[in-house]
Amino acid sequence: MSITSALGSALSGLSATSRQAEILSSNVANARTPGYARREVSLSAAVLAGTGQGVAVTGVTRDVDRRLLAERRLAQSGDGDRGIRSDFLKRVENAIGMPDSTGSLAARLAAFDQALLEAAGRPEQQARLQGIVTTARNLATGLASAADDIQTARATADRRIGEEVGKLNSTLGRLQELNVELRSFSSAGRDVSALLDQRQQLIDTISTIIPVREVARDFNQIALFTAGGATLLEGSPSVFGFTPTNTVTPEMTQALGGLSGITINGQPFASTGTASPILGGTLGALFAVRDELATAAQGKLDAVARDLVERFSAAGLDPSLASGAPGLFTDAGAAFLPANEVGLAGRLTLNAAADPAQGGALFRLRDGLGTATEGPPGNGTLLTALHGALTGTRPLSSTGFTPGSRSFAALTGDLTSDSSSLRLTGQSEQSFAAARLTALTDLEAQNGIDTDQEMQALLVIEKNYAANAKVIQTVNDMIDILIRLGA
Repeated sequence: MSITSALGSALSGLSATSRQAEILSSNVANARTPGYARREVSLSAAVLAGTGQGVAVTGVTRDVDRRLLAERRLAQSGDGDRGIRSDFLKRVENAIGMPDSTGSLAARLAAFDQALLEAAGRPEQQARLQGIVTTARNLATGLASAADDIQTARATADRRIGEEVGKLNSTLGRLQELNVELRSFSSAGRDVSALLDQRQQLIDTISTIIPVREVARDFNQIALFTAGGATLLEGSPSVFGFTPTNTVTPEMTQALGGLSGITINGQPFASTGTASPILGGTLGALFAVRDELATAAQGKLDAVARDLVERFSAAGLDPSLASGAPGLFTDAGAAFLPANEVGLAGRLTLNAAADPAQGGALFRLRDGLGTATEGPPGNGTLLTALHGALTGTRPLSSTGFTPGSRSFAALTGDLTSDSSSLRLTGQSEQSFAAARLTALTDLEAQNGIDTDQEMQALLVIEKNYAANAKVIQTVNDMIDILIRLGA
């Protein structure tokens, strides 16, 4: 080997070890950086005219387990989906309240039941009649408050859908820009590891909103699809469309045109159900809250409100009422019509005829809502009948619960039990999804950067660097000797 060849090989060795040290240092520095993938310098023997000329750096590779990455992203989507659903179901349970909690629907019902029973025993006492008004109003207010809370949750979900769609569109736009940069840099032979890290972080952001499937293309390009098959990025990014609604009421649904659905490149897609391409992430969960979970919860509240209204407006219960007149509980002051059940819980009010705060009189609770003058103060017949209407069993008119006859307390118990059961199921699913994400994230971290191994490798590189430097020093000494001999 000539002195020149030896010098060239040593210089290439210095260059390669310097590059390795740079990459290893970057690995150690970014051991905890989200989205950063471990790098390795790829080396090969440099050959010129069939003769070895040291070592050549052929590139920098990122160490990524594609299968594990895909699984972790799916777990990330599932965790976002189950988290939103669980939070909503917990909110519904809190709105209804547990039986032993102050202000719960069951507690309000128990107070109303007790007030009716006490007034029936002493119908002449105005304080006991006032107790009926107060507890009945509280019961109606409790149902209305729970209904308002559910509609607030729907409005919040609608607003958040708009935010998620905006984030999705902006992230897809940034991904397309990165694809362009990656094509340009890859064609020029430049290191694109940092750009690939950025792209991975962007895809991770999208995978929380919608489950994604990544497909590799030439020149470090990718195509992106939802798990449901919709195209997110294929050359150019897809554009998602959604129009938020400022106010959401129980009657408003996507099917009736009151609420916006989702569009992709101007084409409408199902936002719920098995045919939807966006299921599994936060976006699908928000649509489920707005259009499925909340409407189901509202339907059960309305069923309870309807049963309450119909119990106290049943024919023959209050002889002073004309046929079709509202009973003790009304639909915003009017008689309830079965076709208007949706949203009834939020419109439920106490009949003004018996409420002094609305210009009514307490004696009508005892003598009949349709009476104009006060009757005998000791007559508790109607009050007893009202209590019997509350505690008696009757067939349920609505379809929100399992058909059958039950008392109002049993129906309220079913509502509380259903909300707790759904919350427990949602919480269990959310815990499983979170545990799965944690396990896959930990596994991904274990396969990531081991700083101990990186430091050991750095020691080897240091020795290699010193060896190459020693070769250069030796060559330099030899050249000096040759120069002196020539002189």
